[in-house]
Amino acid sequence: MSGTPSPDDLVARVAALAKRRPRIVLGIAGAPAAGKSSLTEHLVRGLNERRLPAVGVPMDGFHLADAALDTLGRRDRKGAVDTFDVHGYLALLRRLRAEQETTVYAPAFERDLEQPVAGSIAVPPETRVVVSEGNYLLLEEPPWPEVWGAFDEVWYVDLDDDVRRARLLDRHVRFGKAPEAARAWVAAVDEPNAALIAASAGRADLRVDVSGWDLRA
Repeated sequence: MSGTPSPDDLVARVAALAKRRPRIVLGIAGAPAAGKSSLTEHLVRGLNERRLPAVGVPMDGFHLADAALDTLGRRDRKGAVDTFDVHGYLALLRRLRAEQETTVYAPAFERDLEQPVAGSIAVPPETRVVVSEGNYLLLEEPPWPEVWGAFDEVWYVDLDDDVRRARLLDRHVRFGKAPEAARAWVAAVDEPNAALIAASAGRADLRVDVSGWDLRA
C-alpha cells in the first residue's frame, strides 16, 4: 500500500487479506490511548458492511483481576506488561485460528469495573476476520514473538504524544481518578509502558498514523 492509507484503504487491505484463507486474525498494537480501539471498531464496522463478518477481541480482556494483582504486588502498575495473562491470550489466538466450526468466547475488559469479564465476546463460526488490539503485541521478549506469530499481520498505531497523553488523562479522570492522581499515574505507569511499546514499532507490518482522523462515524 503506497502513500498514507485512509481509514477506508485499511478496510480494503483487510478485505484483501481475507481472500487468502477462511479466517484471518489481525493485530493492532500501539501505546495507551493511541487510538487502537477506535481503529478496531472502524475496521470491524467497515468489514461487516462489506459482508465480511468481523469481530473485535481486545487483549485487555486478559488483564489480571485486581485480586491477582494484589497477590502479586502489582496493582500499583496495572497495565504494565506483566499484569496480563499473556499465555491465556496466546491460547485464545490459537483457538481462534484452529476452532472455526464452533463459537469461541473471549473475555472483555469493563472500564466501569476496571476488571476483565470472562465469556463476553462471541466469535461465531461464520467470522471471517478477528481484529485484536493490544499494547504489547510486538515485543521481542518471550512469549510475545509467539503472539506476534499468531497474527496474519500486526499494525502499529501512531499518534502525536501530546494528544495521546491528553486522551489518557481524560480517560483516567472519566473513570474515577482525581486529576492529580491521573497525572501521577500517566507519568509513573503509562508513559514507561508507552516507551517500551514504541521501541517495538519497527516490527509492524504496517504503521498507521491516525492523527487528525475521526473514526467515530
